[in-house]
Amino acid sequence: MKILADNKRAKFDYEIFETYEAGIVLFGHEVKSIKTGHVSLKGSYVVLKNVPDKNIPEVYLINAHVPKYKHAAQMKDYDPERPRKLLLKKNEIEHLVGKKREKGLTFVPIKMYTKHSLIKVEFGLGRGKKKIDKREVIKKREIERKIRTLTKRRSSL
Repeated sequence: MKILADNKRAKFDYEIFETYEAGIVLFGHEVKSIKTGHVSLKGSYVVLKNVPDKNIPEVYLINAHVPKYKHAAQMKDYDPERPRKLLLKKNEIEHLVGKKREKGLTFVPIKMYTKHSLIKVEFGLGRGKKKIDKREVIKKREIERKIRTLTKRRSSL
């Protein structure tokens, strides 16, 4: 499993409760661009869109930036931040619909990776952290870093 894109801000800005894995519908040149590492999940999110013909909504990844593959043919109307459909089972989508009804919860893409030869997106159900929570995380990280440096100094003596 090779990680192609990682949304580091997602775990800092959101408290993630559950994670889901989904396939993604892409054009051929987008696949090549993603596999070469040219993808950004920064500022992207996952939404449920109702389709008039179906009873169940569809899941889309919005604002994920995938630039055109540089060796691909010229495309006039290509939008690098177009909505991309995520592929999930019907019962998983129904589960997401139930979770989305809870107030304050959102779906945030966490990472994009390859699984065998397929490209997968991992997204999580989370709630936005408040500024106080973010400060606590930073303080804990600094304390752990200081402890590690002190233990390294003592072990070298």
